[in-house]
Amino acid sequence: MKVSLVNYTKNPQHLVAAAARLCYSGGSCEALLESSGEEDAKFVEKLLSFGHESPIEHVCFTFLIEGVSRSLLAQITRHRIASFSVKSQRYVNESNFDFVIPPEISSNEETKDMFINSMTEIKKVYGRLIYILKEKYIKEGLKEFEAEKKAAQDARFVLPNACTTNFMVTMNARSLMNFFRLRCCCRAQWEIYNLAWEMLKHVIKVAPNIFKNAGPSCLNGNCTEGDMCCGNFEMVREKFNKIKG
Repeated sequence: MKVSLVNYTKNPQHLVAAAARLCYSGGSCEALLESSGEEDAKFVEKLLSFGHESPIEHVCFTFLIEGVSRSLLAQITRHRIASFSVKSQRYVNESNFDFVIPPEISSNEETKDMFINSMTEIKKVYGRLIYILKEKYIKEGLKEFEAEKKAAQDARFVLPNACTTNFMVTMNARSLMNFFRLRCCCRAQWEIYNLAWEMLKHVIKVAPNIFKNAGPSCLNGNCTEGDMCCGNFEMVREKFNKIKG
């Protein structure tokens, strides 16, 4: 997995502070933008302590995510207030696809061999399907490039959830806060859990006051998982403190 923060709203904390001041100010709009970084930091921190989160929707963060499974992609796209661009299995030939092996499978030689053998067999089947369908479409009059792309759109149905993909995602800060609340929790599936913490590492560097308390509910209060609570509060807080530096 590789996670890169490729773009974000310029001066995010300043913009959030200005948007929040607008809600409470009768002065000119120009005056709202005249503040120092220290003033902005204090105001944003106070704002979020009140639970007033709508102003942080004005700032957005764009990530490039590489080498994760299609299983993870299915999970993260459930976070609906976000924009996604994903490597297409319809237009990209996946004959030599990479794949993610879950740690519990990888830790056992028998299950690891079974898994890898399955991936190898799927590659063979996928390649054969591409070949047969491509030849069929060429005979029907399609150009080679068109035939291969048309073949891929059906052959991809055999590809596994383990198949890796790359995608770009843009979220506003409020959506990210919700994402971190759910996916930085120890109960999240291991791959998206690791992704969430990597994304948090990036945004807390560029907007520390906005994401000062980002993370699972147990970070700043009680766990909301009920009977499913893991009880690892100290571990979570220690992990967060490390990424804050």
